[in-house]
Amino acid sequence: MSEAASTRVALANSTALLPSLAPLLHEWLPRQRWFAGKGRPVTAFSLVSATEILPVDADSTGIGTGPGLLHLLVRVHQPTMPAQSPDDCYQMLLGVRTTLPPRLVPALIGHVKGGPLAGRAVYEGLHDPRLAELLLERLRTPGRLGTLRFDRGAAPIPAGLTPRVLDTEQSNSSLVYGNAYILKIFRRVFPGTNPDLELPLALSREGCGRVPEPVAWFEAAAPEQLTLGVLQPFLRGAEDGWQLALRALGAGHDFTREARALGRATAEVHTALATALPTPVLRRSQTEHLAAGMLQRLEAAAQAVPSLVPYVPGLRTAFDAVAALGHKGHSWAAQRVHGDLHLGQTLRAADGFWSLIDFEGEPTRPLLERRRPQPPVRDIAGMLRSFDYAARSHRPWNAEWAARCRSAYCDGYAEAAGVDPRSEPELLRAHETDKAVYEVLYEARHRPDWLPVPMAAIHRLAAAVD
Repeated sequence: MSEAASTRVALANSTALLPSLAPLLHEWLPRQRWFAGKGRPVTAFSLVSATEILPVDADSTGIGTGPGLLHLLVRVHQPTMPAQSPDDCYQMLLGVRTTLPPRLVPALIGHVKGGPLAGRAVYEGLHDPRLAELLLERLRTPGRLGTLRFDRGAAPIPAGLTPRVLDTEQSNSSLVYGNAYILKIFRRVFPGTNPDLELPLALSREGCGRVPEPVAWFEAAAPEQLTLGVLQPFLRGAEDGWQLALRALGAGHDFTREARALGRATAEVHTALATALPTPVLRRSQTEHLAAGMLQRLEAAAQAVPSLVPYVPGLRTAFDAVAALGHKGHSWAAQRVHGDLHLGQTLRAADGFWSLIDFEGEPTRPLLERRRPQPPVRDIAGMLRSFDYAARSHRPWNAEWAARCRSAYCDGYAEAAGVDPRSEPELLRAHETDKAVYEVLYEARHRPDWLPVPMAAIHRLAAAVD
């Protein structure tokens, strides 16, 4: 075994590694915007796996002047909360250097005082172009490294693409390589295949061009399979639907043509997913379970946000109506869906072609739930809420703009799918209500100034009693 390989094994297996990093992680981790456990103390860390992608203290010449790249999966222990696991697992890519160059000082996590990395600077490795290039090289050449497995599709990936961190992610991190590819790094990881890999792969097999096809990906078996990152084409020059909508509002322009085209794109994706993956039917028990889950989320949100309490009786009628239909024998088709569809999850190319991105689903929900087949109207409800958000974020509030966009989106969907989502008003209202309740809880916790936006929808939906 070479000296570099020996160092790699020794560091990865060192029981002193995580204890030596723990003081730094206690300070650094809660400040990261992708950390889901904010507001709760971190009581302990446990190491799931450690892999040296680039051995510490060894560069290509064997001289100890180059950086190291350390891949960690760390379980974070916190007091439990409803719908929040006390031991979330996080992915970290740590750069290690004896001396940190000035350009990397903003990425510094801290200096290690003891253990196998004593005296070295540890930093966010994604901000180091040399280490980011190395990560792409691993994706170009599939294979295993420790607990990590790198894989790719049939298309070759060019070498030498300049990396840069994309500073727009919330629950994950992304690197753009030469404006040709984008690598999404999942920070909070769960056992099982992430839908953001699973669904685009399924759509590519069906020839659906509305979703960028995964080019490469990497996973871990630690001890269960975990999806860690996905490389896809970077849609250079494309604009996200949220910014387009805001710009149209600001200029006083109509957005119905874009909304209609976006509805058609959504329908094409749903049709391809229904062809590629199983489509169960929600019968009485499943429908009652669906409605019960919505009611449970409403009651939990009302406990956390007192301003929601007066609306609970009116809102629950939406869920009761769905349960009643299920009790009478009504059934609905279910399938895999996007799960968190809104204007910010769409991109429009210069020629007007719409794409859907970010199939991870709502990251706060368990992966098993996000992978469960659901009525397609869930995605539609999310987009309808997004039009309302866009209109409410503009002053003055333009209710007619939102109504026209919502109608045009449903028209476009019906044209492409052959089914109008408005033909099942009870199910659509229930999903839109469920989404608005989720928004109220989110805004109350994270953006109180935005709370009036979903509360306006709550007022409307609570009054929409048949």
